Amino acid sequence: MKFILGLIIGILILPLCGYIYFRFGYAPVATAAAPMPFEKKMVSMALRAKIRAEAPKSSPIQPDEPNLTAGAKVYVVNCAFCHGLPSLPPTAAAKGMFPVPPQLFNADDMVTDDPVGSIYWKVNNGIRMTGMPSFNKSLSPTEMWQVSLLLNRADKLPDQAKAALNPTVAAPAKK
Repeated sequence: MKFILGLIIGILILPLCGYIYFRFGYAPVATAAAPMPFEKKMVSMALRAKIRAEAPKSSPIQPDEPNLTAGAKVYVVNCAFCHGLPSLPPTAAAKGMFPVPPQLFNADDMVTDDPVGSIYWKVNNGIRMTGMPSFNKSLSPTEMWQVSLLLNRADKLPDQAKAALNPTVAAPAKK
C-alpha cells in the first residue's frame, strides 16, 4: 500500500513542479533569457520529425537563373531583415531575437546541404516560437519554391541572382 501511495505521489509531483515552474515565472520567456533545460534538443527533435514526414521530396520548378533571380528578389523583401544578406552583418533585429536567426548567406549557417523540400516546408509553415513566420498566406507557392531553391544553392548562384541580393540594386529607387 505504501508503495502504491508513493508511486501516485511521485507521479503527481512532476506535473505539479512543472506547473509551479511556469505559474510563478521561472520559465524563461524573454529573448535574452537562457533557454529552458533541454529546450533546444526537444524542439529540434520535433521539428526534424515533422519535416521528415511532411516536406515535399522535390521541387516542381527548376533551379534555373530566372527562378533563382526571382527567389533573390523575394528573399530581399521578405527574408533579409532577419536572415541577412551576403557580406553584410546581421541586422539589429536579428541580434535581438531568440533563437538568433541563421544568417543564411554566412558559410556557417547556409542550408545548402538541406533538401530543397525541407527548406520549402520551413518557408511555407514557419517555425513556432522562433520568430520564423509562415509565408503561405503572403507568398505564392512558386515564390516560396524560388526562395527555397535560392537558399539551397546559395553557394553557387548565377551572377544575376547575386546582383539581385545586393540591397542597393534590388531595392527600388526612392524619390
